[in-house]
Amino acid sequence: MEIKLDWDDRYSIDDYLFGQKPAQALLRNEKYLVPKGKTLLIADGEGRNSVYLAKRGFKVTSSDNSVVAQEKAKTLADSHGVKVYFKLEDFFDIDWSKEQYDNIVGICFQFIPPELIEEVFKGFRSATKKGGTILIHGYTPKQIKYGTGGPKDVSLMYTEKTFTRSFNISEIHLLEEYEATISEGPGHSGKSSMIDFVAQL
Repeated sequence: MEIKLDWDDRYSIDDYLFGQKPAQALLRNEKYLVPKGKTLLIADGEGRNSVYLAKRGFKVTSSDNSVVAQEKAKTLADSHGVKVYFKLEDFFDIDWSKEQYDNIVGICFQFIPPELIEEVFKGFRSATKKGGTILIHGYTPKQIKYGTGGPKDVSLMYTEKTFTRSFNISEIHLLEEYEATISEGPGHSGKSSMIDFVAQL
């Protein structure tokens, strides 16, 4: 399945599209991650989040399908003197049964059609070790009116039901919709409608 948005083109700017500092949501919810665990960051882009976690002692794999973004991510990792394992791959081609992680982190990976999201979450489950954590941060439908980041298609936004359909209540440690003003590069800037989700399996 092809991702329609040309991410190589979007990332082909001198600046880092989403900044070089980690997402505010990652800083806020890092406490839920298995400390220093083997961690997969999906659709990691220019590496701001993977580099941060690597600096914190996590064993990090950064996955993305953009050559341009990954080259910038490698440069960022080198500049911070940290080791990150980079995988250039299409999200929809990932074999989730191949490897298991202590943590899976997805920050604003909002390109999955709603009819596929439950299958994707099943993949996350199979790739997460028992006792591991899945952390997802993204935009809610209200974000459309703000236009400060994220897709233009409301069907790609997340609601609480996006997650409660696929995870048991006992597994969900955080599920919160909120509004915040963020400043994360030219790609994510301004008042935003967001959601944070954390499951511990």
